[in-house]
Amino acid sequence: MASNNFFVPASVTSSGRPVLVPNEVECNLLSNVDIEHDQDDAVSFPPLKSGHFILTTHRLLFLSSSCSSTAVAIPLSAITHIFSSKRSLKSVFHSPRFRFQVSATPDNRILDSDPGRVTGLRSVVITVVVRGKGDWELFLSKMWECWRGRAWETTPSETGPASASLYASDGSVRMVGVGGLLRKEQEMWENTDRSLQEAFQDLNALMNKAKEMVMLAEKMRQKLLAGSSSQSNSANDEELGSKEEMQDWLLSVGIVSPVTKESAGALYHQQLSRQLADFVKIPLERAGGMINLIDVYCLFNRARGTALISPDDLSQACSLWEKFDVPVMLRKFDSGVMVIQSKSHSDEEVFGRLRALVTKPEALRHGISASDAAMTLGIAPAMAKEHLLTAEGKGLLCRDISPDGFRFYINLFSEIILDDLFLVKDYGIYSTWVKASSASGN
Repeated sequence: MASNNFFVPASVTSSGRPVLVPNEVECNLLSNVDIEHDQDDAVSFPPLKSGHFILTTHRLLFLSSSCSSTAVAIPLSAITHIFSSKRSLKSVFHSPRFRFQVSATPDNRILDSDPGRVTGLRSVVITVVVRGKGDWELFLSKMWECWRGRAWETTPSETGPASASLYASDGSVRMVGVGGLLRKEQEMWENTDRSLQEAFQDLNALMNKAKEMVMLAEKMRQKLLAGSSSQSNSANDEELGSKEEMQDWLLSVGIVSPVTKESAGALYHQQLSRQLADFVKIPLERAGGMINLIDVYCLFNRARGTALISPDDLSQACSLWEKFDVPVMLRKFDSGVMVIQSKSHSDEEVFGRLRALVTKPEALRHGISASDAAMTLGIAPAMAKEHLLTAEGKGLLCRDISPDGFRFYINLFSEIILDDLFLVKDYGIYSTWVKASSASGN
């Protein structure tokens, strides 16, 4: 009997990338893969056709090519046997395939818990048919390594809730109350300091500790976020500012599982594009919905650690967003400057803020510069200049070029009536400009 709920549901991001669990790292990927069951098994499931098959340290993930939001998982803990691939004359004329055996519960679901707690388990043989051009033998060898590594059994180093016992394992009395909390906090920071000292002894130690440092930074960031929300009423502005700076620093420490050519193979640029779309969400929110492509290149490479990408890789990844349903896009201004912006970003909203700035009495007399617009919009002066030039192209502003640089003014030509060029209006922007100029004695 077929079961639609045989596999474990998996979550994906808005760009179609899998959401990894703590300590999970992506290892390899195959494209255009079918998942089938053995015809002799009593337990069956509807076959999965034409999707991406991703290997991580904890799971096997199947992402449908037709619907990027559909994903299922096979926990490596549920696998009981991996069959060795046999070469034969028949295999020459068929797509490569390999098989492995998993445990299933009596209600036709793949096992997703401790097998010792479930009775009446069944064995199901799953066949993976590789119709793409990926290196399936490398995938299978890495699958052996991850299965034998049993990374899912590793307990995170994060300390959980304190034990209710009054005595420690060595018989000593536990510190409780405020003193216990302070001592526990001190021990945590001492362990953190020890980890940092070990990590920076040499480059090899740093590479070994890189993943641990990223996870530690994420835990610290989450603690800061929880602390700032619970103490927002009592904390002053200086403390909040320092916490925000710490959050920014921790956020940029690194990506736990960066997409690489080794892990993604032929789909490297596609998967890199999806991961980049997920990464730029927070920087875009902090930059007002638009960020320079060069800045993104620096931020993304810093987060990837040693798995750096080239400018060409970044350009190709951004150009693929047109094919994916992601909330970001690549934009090129008339001046040639390329930026990444959110699809929800509105130029009209920016023009409205610029209009409000340029119609102030001081701005009507002396105009505004890119620095003035940058302070108002909360962005870099280079980006503010692009917005000003775009507003000029829309007829909202006029530009004056002087030895001091560009100055932008409100466009008064739209206020002039061609049939009566000498008419002075007593209303509108023109009238406001006349009053501002008269007040300054010009």
